[in-house]
Amino acid sequence: MMMGDQLDGKVVVITGAGRGIGRGLAIGFAEHGAKVVCSARTQTQLDDTVALIREKGKGAIAVQADVTKPDDIQKLYDETISAYGRVDVVIANAGGNFSRASVEDSDIDQWAFTIQVNLMGVYYTAKYAIPHLKASGGGHIILMGSGLGHRVGDSTHSAYSASKAGAWMLVRSLAKELREDNICVNELIPGMVDTDIVPDAPRPDDSPLNVEWVKSPKDVVPLAVFIATQPLQGPTGQSFSLMRRDSQ
Repeated sequence: MMMGDQLDGKVVVITGAGRGIGRGLAIGFAEHGAKVVCSARTQTQLDDTVALIREKGKGAIAVQADVTKPDDIQKLYDETISAYGRVDVVIANAGGNFSRASVEDSDIDQWAFTIQVNLMGVYYTAKYAIPHLKASGGGHIILMGSGLGHRVGDSTHSAYSASKAGAWMLVRSLAKELREDNICVNELIPGMVDTDIVPDAPRPDDSPLNVEWVKSPKDVVPLAVFIATQPLQGPTGQSFSLMRRDSQ
């Protein structure tokens, strides 16, 4: 199957598409034939993403939305339906680590905001997608996970770890809830990705061989496309990882 055929006619909604992994996924899914709805908080970044996609002759629109605001997410899907008439794939990619301290030293507002973005934002993104996925006869929800949602990290990542662990449980709960509706719900764990969002991350040139594979955003695309093109009777409630096993 040629690139450009796998997702022809499919409408893919991606949050956090203004930069980093989200931008890479938006461009990659468009190259595979999807019509991409790019969403993020920053309009200028969204405009850049959409421009890159349209330069390739592919279809995309930008919808500014904050995943922590339910009304914004409702608007995201309203504008998607207005533009394309359906939703086939949703990638809940928006997230971040806004609290980097021990629980004792943590700022309450930053800790709560991390939960709000990484867990409640994913909940809103999935919740408001469900009626549209059902109307399309089924589809895929892909949540961007983390190895820290499955294992204990260091003491400065409690909010991020708790939020990602909650999102992983949400994957399994939604998979069970939506199985009969032909909606598959899975988690994608990209591991370390070289983006400006993580400026202090180890880079490929200076990483020893025993350090987890440091990827570019485009390296995440093949696994995401694989998940999104599985049969609707296929895998659900699963965690797919790009991390080295000895790094998890």
